Amino acid sequence: MKRLVVGVLAHVDSGKTTLSEALLYRAGSIRKLGRVDHRDAFLDTDALEKARGITIFAKQAVLTLPAGTVTGTPLEETQITLLDTPGHVDFSAEAERTLQVLDYAVLVISGTDGIQSHTMTLWRLLERYHVPTFIYVNKMDLPGADKALRLRELRGRFGDGCVDFTPNVPAEERAEALGVCSEPLMEAVLATGTVPQADLITAITRRQVFPCYFGAALRLDGIDDLLNGLQRDTRMPPDAGCFGARIFKIGADESGARMTYLKVTDGVLKVKSNLVSRPDARVEFEEKADQLRVYSGSKYRLVSEAPAGTVCAVLGPTKTYPGQGLGVQPDARQPMLEPVLNYRVELPEGADPHNALLALRTLEDEDPQLHVVWNAALGEIHLQLMGEIQLEILQSVLQSRFGLEVAFGEGGILYKETISAPVEGVGHYEPLRHYAEVHLLLEPGEPSSGLQFASICRTDALDLNWQRLILTHLAERSHPGVLAGAPLTDVKITLTAGRAHIKHTEGGDFRQATYRAVRQGLRTAAARGQAVLLEPWYDFRLEVPQDCVGRAMADLQRRCAEFSTPENEDGLAVITGKAPVAEMRGCAREVTAYTRGAGRLSCMPRGYAPCHNTETVLEAIGYQPDADTENPADSVFCSHGAGYLVKWDEVPAHAHVASGLGRNAPGAQQAKQEEADASDEASDARRRAAAYCGTLEQDKELLAIFERTYGPIKRRGEAAGQHDQLAARKAFRSVGPSQNRTPAAPPPSGPEYLLVDGYNVIFAWDELKKIAAENLDAARRRLMDILCNYAGYRKCVPILVFDAYRVKGAGREQETWHNLHVIYTREAETADMFIERATHELAKNHRVRVVSSDGAEQIIILGNGALRVSARAFEREVRAVEAEIREFLDQ
Repeated sequence: MKRLVVGVLAHVDSGKTTLSEALLYRAGSIRKLGRVDHRDAFLDTDALEKARGITIFAKQAVLTLPAGTVTGTPLEETQITLLDTPGHVDFSAEAERTLQVLDYAVLVISGTDGIQSHTMTLWRLLERYHVPTFIYVNKMDLPGADKALRLRELRGRFGDGCVDFTPNVPAEERAEALGVCSEPLMEAVLATGTVPQADLITAITRRQVFPCYFGAALRLDGIDDLLNGLQRDTRMPPDAGCFGARIFKIGADESGARMTYLKVTDGVLKVKSNLVSRPDARVEFEEKADQLRVYSGSKYRLVSEAPAGTVCAVLGPTKTYPGQGLGVQPDARQPMLEPVLNYRVELPEGADPHNALLALRTLEDEDPQLHVVWNAALGEIHLQLMGEIQLEILQSVLQSRFGLEVAFGEGGILYKETISAPVEGVGHYEPLRHYAEVHLLLEPGEPSSGLQFASICRTDALDLNWQRLILTHLAERSHPGVLAGAPLTDVKITLTAGRAHIKHTEGGDFRQATYRAVRQGLRTAAARGQAVLLEPWYDFRLEVPQDCVGRAMADLQRRCAEFSTPENEDGLAVITGKAPVAEMRGCAREVTAYTRGAGRLSCMPRGYAPCHNTETVLEAIGYQPDADTENPADSVFCSHGAGYLVKWDEVPAHAHVASGLGRNAPGAQQAKQEEADASDEASDARRRAAAYCGTLEQDKELLAIFERTYGPIKRRGEAAGQHDQLAARKAFRSVGPSQNRTPAAPPPSGPEYLLVDGYNVIFAWDELKKIAAENLDAARRRLMDILCNYAGYRKCVPILVFDAYRVKGAGREQETWHNLHVIYTREAETADMFIERATHELAKNHRVRVVSSDGAEQIIILGNGALRVSARAFEREVRAVEAEIREFLDQ
């Protein structure tokens, strides 16, 4: 038997539940055709759904289609688990969770209203989760429903893959429409004039073809055609053989028992079998499946086993969560739809907030997008929701299930925070008999990437078990920002260094140090002006009559929207763009008013972007990071047997270990670092001097030019009176290999920095120049690989700089490629300009070499006290290092 899970999705009031009832009725699963307006729909079983006439919770029903033959095509017996999802935008998170387990979807569109705002959101979700989709255009029996107009609209918005599959369409016309959907279909149509059934099913599975049916679900028109299409033009997903399942919902039965709704994707799930969490799960568990229930509406039947393709409710597990994968199935992707409104829970006088919090936590377990936040300082509960309808439903659920009568304060926008440039965070926790230090690198992430965690810390510096503990502490909570106390997002946090005490360190110490390191890094970013407040934005599409265009554009400008030039579609002006969610509240009502019902606004979540009025928002929120005692940025150090507090901006100077990012540790650790560097330098001195011999001979002439122009060079480490030109020349020449020359002043301690002008090297090396002629990006990557190997062997800190000064609007970007730091300069900033500034700063405390063949650049490098090497000479040095590496590996 072919088993499929098919979801039914639609904009609210498009007839989605009516279609589900019709499918069940025509398949023989129910004897009576229920109606939403009569409050007897088979799938709307909840009292709230019956009262409001809308679907709030995803429901399932099972229908079986017998084997047979339709238009000469044999049909195998098919069991379809139908999932009816909510259509209201406030409950779209429930619909998104359901998409994670669908094999196919039926998207319902109103024949009179066409593609509406939430329809586009659902289409984007179906595209994101790669769900093959059938389209059913409903209400075609009503006045104003035009099949040709709807089909043209579908192809204009969804693409040419929308093909009319109603039986009355001539076979030649359908084949011609299918031929433009993909190359295999085109080849088949040109060769035979028809499309093989196997090729058609493949094209539908790959979302290249979207079969469209037209009818009226209330009159059962077009229902049989849709059922035949679902049976004929689908295939069951491959089965891996081993057990796998995906959890999409957590609920409770009438007795309050916790139920885990899942789809068995692979293998078989048997009753009393163990469900074991995957290694990457948020919570580790091993629990039994005490009961397997297959629901159909409000009724269920107990089964002893559930094969692949079955959706069932499992009783027994208590630690599962929506989106979790079991067995061979990984966890689902992070949801695209997120709550954007924040409300305060107002409890009646005398009510225990902890009981209310426990009830809300239970609901949060069932709906992860219902974020519950407990403010211990104020004793308040805050909720993050999608909209006001969800708020009303939540109020009713708390009353009916938990006997809680609550009210909600005025809703506000849910803001988030991120950073715009890399920053180091240091956290130290050392009260008496405790010890932990953590160094983190905080880097900006891609938009909507959330928080990502990694470690580049050496295991000989910090044991692997401590590193795992730090990463666990990073992932176990939401980290508040320092601008508004909003959650941190779109940041990659990398553990670079740390230290534990062999006797005094406990797990809680690293929790404290980790939290403080994140907070200290954010405070540093804010002090540099690199903290960014984010707010949710919409992508919108506004359709208004031509005589209302001016009013519409003025209204959008007032709402800080960014939009394109209006376009004319079917006599209406269409304006598309993006706008802050905070400014678009109430916009739909205004559009309806000034267009007298002729206008239509469609808004789709775009994600988070920089706030359009940051200063106003921060002033209204009034967040004070120093007053947030639950999230300190300061660190605790120990002296004379007692702990003392060090302010966040002074913590790096007190740190006990090196950050791993090139900064030296103070005190005894610095001495050890200098000793190690000196040892490495002694073994490498003769080889380095020989490599520089030719370069320094060329530098003599450059030095003379520089001193004639700017005066004598003052070398680091010289006495105050050694400013004359003779001393400068003597110090300069003393670096050469001759044993009779006067020794130079000792070089600075710490790692050597290597600054490389990327494009200068690429077009100077024959190998890279040849690659760049075909693909410049490939040449950049090849140079990055070469520098990674070189720096790893030479134990230096490489910084590769690429010009982007001609790229309009470009900002400075930085990425880390293994041990290599890659800089792309901003607009109007050349690589030479960046290298000059970097050399000036780094040469104060570090040995610096610059790879560049630019003559003027070489003079400035010498003036800053750094050594330079030409691109050609550096190539010879790299080849020598590569030879040494090969020789070492061959030993």
